[in-house]
This record gives sequence, C-alpha cells and structure tokens, in this order.
Amino acid sequence: LPQICSRKTSKSIMKLSTAVFALTFGSAAAFSPAHFGARHSTSLQMSGVLNSQTGQSSLDPAVIDRYNSLEFPQDKILAEYVWVDAVGNTRSKTRTLPSSKASSVDSLPKWNFDGSSTDQAPGDDSEVILYPQRIFVDPFRPRSDGVNNILVMCDCYTPAGEPLESNNRAKAMKAFEGKDDEEIWFGCEQEFTLFNLDERTPLGWPEGGMPSRPQGPYYCSVGPENNFGRAITDAMYKACLYAGIEISGCNGEVMPGQQEYQIGPCVGIDAGDQVTMSRYILQRVCEDFQVYCTLHPKPIVEGDWNGAGMHTNVSTKTMREDGGLEVIKKAIYKLGAKHSEHIAIYGEGNELRLTGKFETASIEDFSFGVANRGASVRIGRDTEAEGKGYFEDRRPSSNCDPYLVTGKIMETIMGPDAPEIAPLDRQQA
Repeated sequence: LPQICSRKTSKSIMKLSTAVFALTFGSAAAFSPAHFGARHSTSLQMSGVLNSQTGQSSLDPAVIDRYNSLEFPQDKILAEYVWVDAVGNTRSKTRTLPSSKASSVDSLPKWNFDGSSTDQAPGDDSEVILYPQRIFVDPFRPRSDGVNNILVMCDCYTPAGEPLESNNRAKAMKAFEGKDDEEIWFGCEQEFTLFNLDERTPLGWPEGGMPSRPQGPYYCSVGPENNFGRAITDAMYKACLYAGIEISGCNGEVMPGQQEYQIGPCVGIDAGDQVTMSRYILQRVCEDFQVYCTLHPKPIVEGDWNGAGMHTNVSTKTMREDGGLEVIKKAIYKLGAKHSEHIAIYGEGNELRLTGKFETASIEDFSFGVANRGASVRIGRDTEAEGKGYFEDRRPSSNCDPYLVTGKIMETIMGPDAPEIAPLDRQQA
C-alpha cells in the first residue's frame, strides 16, 4: 500500500444567470488545471435562478476556470478535512496550512466543527473535535508546482478525547489492534445508483416510467442504449487514482443507471478509510456533473431490478497459504454462527435487497457455496482449485458503514470455532 498515509438543504439559491451559455462540463475539465487566457465576458444579472439540469454545470465553466487558474502560494496548502456524520454521510470543510504540514498525518492539527448542525452534539455543548487519521491527494484542487493540496480523513471525538457514538472507525480499530500478523486484506465492491436531479428517475430511465427492456443487456455493457453514467464513473475512477486510493476496477451493473467500483486490497482499518474517502470523491464528482447519487440498497422496489450492495472480499495471511481453503471454511462457519449480529450492522434497508432473488440470499438464512451468487458467502472457483485465497461476504448493503463491516468480520473470524455448515448446492439457490 502506498505510504501516503499512516495513523491511525436548505439549498442556497444563487441568483446568478449567464447570458446565452449552456456549456457542459467534460470530465477532464473538472480535474485539470486551467490555463488563463482571453475570455468572453459573462453577464451577471440579479434575476432568475440557476438551472438544475442533469449533466451540466450550474455555473459557467469560464468563470470557474478564471479562479482555478490562479497559482497557490508554494508555502501554503489547502487541507480538506473530511468526516462521517451521524447518519453515515461524509461532510468536509477547508483550512489553510503550511505546506510542511502535509508530510505526515502526525503533523496535522486537530480541528473542530459545530456538532449540533450534524446531529453529533447538543447545542449547549456543540464542539466536536476532528482527529486527522489519513492523508490523500486532493484531486479537486490540483497544482503544478510539485506541492499537493490534501484531503484528510478524520474521525470525531468529544473535547475530552472520547470517541463519539457515531465514530465507527474507533470501534473497528479495537477489532484490528494487536492483529497485524494476520495481514488481513479487504476488497470492497461499492455499488451505487445514479439519478436525475429529480431524485426519482435513474439515468437512462424514461421520466415516470421504466425501461422497455428487462435486466440483461446493461451489465458490463457498451452503447448509449445500455450504459448510463460511464463518464461519471470514469471521472470518479481517475480522481481516486490521483488521490492515491487503491481503486482496482469499475463496471456497469445489472440495473440500468447502476454502477460499481472496487477498492482494495487494503489492509485492516485502511479499507474503511479508503472506501469512505472514495464515497466522498464520488459525491463531489456527482456534484460537478449535477447528478444525484444514492447508496440505497434498493432504490427501485417496483419491478424486477437488482439492488445494490458492497460485497466484501476477505483474506488473511493463513488463507493465502497452502491449506488456506480449510481456514476459509472455518471462518465462514464462524460468520454463519453470528449471522444475525452481522445483518444488524450491514446497512439500513438491506431487508429490501436480501430476498433470495436477484443474486442474493435470504436475509433470514445463512448459506455459503462455491461460485454461488445466491449464497450469503461465496468461495470463488480459483480459490477452490488452488486450495487457498479469499472468500466474498455478499450480505453488506451499498450504504453499509465500511468500518463496522470490516471490523465485525475481523472480530468474528478471529473468534472461537463454530459448527460446520454444509455448502449450498447451486440448484437450491
């Protein structure tokens, strides 16, 4: 893993309109430094409101580029402090720091925010303290002077130094502490669904209706009639690479308008940090493209459409060594013995997704199988053939907390042995 890291609406109405222009942002324009040059004048009028039109910027790119082209002082950086709020969404705010502070997360100062505005503290004692935990390069404020602006993954504490109840990173750390020798790897498959700004119509769907074709042609698809949102996913992919996130792939998913990317392999707590920051970057990219993104596990409940999950692939050092398949099976038995505990923290609305249909197992029952996407946990064909490798927990929902999921898996598979479970025959799924 790269050593970028270490330690641990009311919608504001801007009365601004541009004369005659309706310019579309390209994915490259959102992430490349602009060059200052001659520009057409832009009229500013105090009448009308900005359009909310999917696929277009709300502001004239020429105006935005004018300021993006300004150089940063070499001795200063912008640090975007990112944290998770009370309901699992990411929030952020910016501060100026000396460039020297970006060399190590230990050099970064703590900060604070008004927790009463995020449901993380009462109004009469509202200060929440941000502890920097991980540094990433900022893909939204690139520089050409050899100095990087940064994104800072933080978690939240009281002024007395106690982790907030919503601080699931601190909870997960307890499961990983003292277990470095296990060298546990996580690979997280983050699915998401893109909607128009009406928040009702997925990309590629007719307004007020459903696609004329059922599921089938959209998965890993090409063509304007099949793939909706590729430019957004590609922009997010490049931004994550620039940031230093271990993003390892992406693809169009089964339901039209649904996409997926994969994070990992990451070691231990870093999986939660990287998935959380990737979600922040995804939302920022969607902000630029003016597209609504949801992580809800079943955003469309009418009709025969797949839900969205965050399948979590797991491998310890002993699972990757000769004889590892037996270690994998023992870990799966342990997961089965604590099925209800895992389901309880695997995401809200998951009961709408885990129905036993659409490549899921029933939320009520635990099962595993080889190459069986109708099971709770899947062992891949390669792992079976080689006798070692990894397993995939298919139960976590797309809106799950990655800290809770990875921490709970670690806690369970490091626990006492559990009774053997017979594999699910694929004809039964």
